[in-house]
Amino acid sequence: MRHSQTVAFYTLGCKLNFSETSGIARLFEEEGYARVDFREGANIVVINTCSVTDNADKKCRQIVKQARNLSPDSFIAVIGCYAQLKPNEIAEIEGVNLVLGANEKFNLLEHIQQWEEKESTTVISGEIKNVKDFYPSYSYGDRTRSFLKVQDGCDYFCSFCTIPLARGRSRSNTVAETVKVAREIAETEVKEVVLTGVNIGDFGKGTEETFFDLIQALDQVEGIDRYRISSIEPNLLSNEIIEFVAQSKKFVPHFHIPLQSGSNHMLREMRRRYSRELYTDRIALIKKLMPNACIGVDVIVGYPGETEELFLETYQYLNELDVSYFHVFTYSERNNTVAIRKGNVIPIKVRKERSKMLQILSEKKKRYFYQTQLNQEFSVLFEAQEQNGEMFGFTENYLKVKATYHPDWINQLKQVVPLSVNADGTVKAEVLLDELVHA
Repeated sequence: MRHSQTVAFYTLGCKLNFSETSGIARLFEEEGYARVDFREGANIVVINTCSVTDNADKKCRQIVKQARNLSPDSFIAVIGCYAQLKPNEIAEIEGVNLVLGANEKFNLLEHIQQWEEKESTTVISGEIKNVKDFYPSYSYGDRTRSFLKVQDGCDYFCSFCTIPLARGRSRSNTVAETVKVAREIAETEVKEVVLTGVNIGDFGKGTEETFFDLIQALDQVEGIDRYRISSIEPNLLSNEIIEFVAQSKKFVPHFHIPLQSGSNHMLREMRRRYSRELYTDRIALIKKLMPNACIGVDVIVGYPGETEELFLETYQYLNELDVSYFHVFTYSERNNTVAIRKGNVIPIKVRKERSKMLQILSEKKKRYFYQTQLNQEFSVLFEAQEQNGEMFGFTENYLKVKATYHPDWINQLKQVVPLSVNADGTVKAEVLLDELVHA
């Protein structure tokens, strides 16, 4: 294939996908390709897909169509979870040239360089059980933060989830190799690193190393001011991890802990690996050691068999739990999962009603949490986002702070005192002008 000058990427789904897109993009840039914005059109367009919901599948089709409209002669490659799960379905989308499964997506550049024009779409996708290599990556392009991939795959076969089928078994690098990548990030302007993966608490599985070993080592890396733990299963969030974060100067008091249901019956049906009681204990310890900690929760509504009583059990549990916000997922049927074979299907209308109820509760929780944080001192990492002469940033415990735009504050840690909660859910704060925070 003729060497093309420009390449554009479109990423769907999770932060892990964004991290991997960045890693693949760097390979292209090192070979002399110019990365351009997707909206500009490019010789090569790479779509990194997600398949957590049906909507993600539909979105892939829309993006292929957009790419073709922007650059009718472009070469379109589709990678990611949807490409592993349903490669032949993607191959039928008009305009797709190449589909790569999980084992081949990091060899994309090689496949493109060896490309020979064919009439039909090329699909290279093996069985997921053969995917064993770990490819480190991290996002870049945002001066403020980077998403560092520390783990991939999942050995948990929850009844609603296709991720193990899309990404394979749990695997990770060594602590030493992961620290080496973190030091690479520390050489950039990035101030905050978010640890990401499919099931990051499983880091080091099959070896003598653990996630706890990793965070202890990362805490010693100079040049990074903050670390966030993106999402961690409650049964893998050990007391020692919580205690370590509580005394760390770099790991911030912000946790995102999937719950999925507040009913033990539903947790068993979903094949989750913990009880509601264990979840309650984790929250209690975090709040005991870090009273200002922000805690996010994943919850699924409308799972088969979720009666009105069982849903209200979840609602009541979350209402009383000392957490800060929810990510609410409306259950959607996925092929090759246990859940799709279950009876007692919840009507879509009911699923949406329950989702709306929890989203409203989440907004109330978030607002209440913000109110409890007023008139205390925090550090904010300001971002370059400018809107109506304003800029935004997040405190260590994830309060979104709005301030008058100052270009010299971008990517700076500043001390602030939150004063009130704005109508849009952000915080108005007094910035202590003379103090820059140095970790």
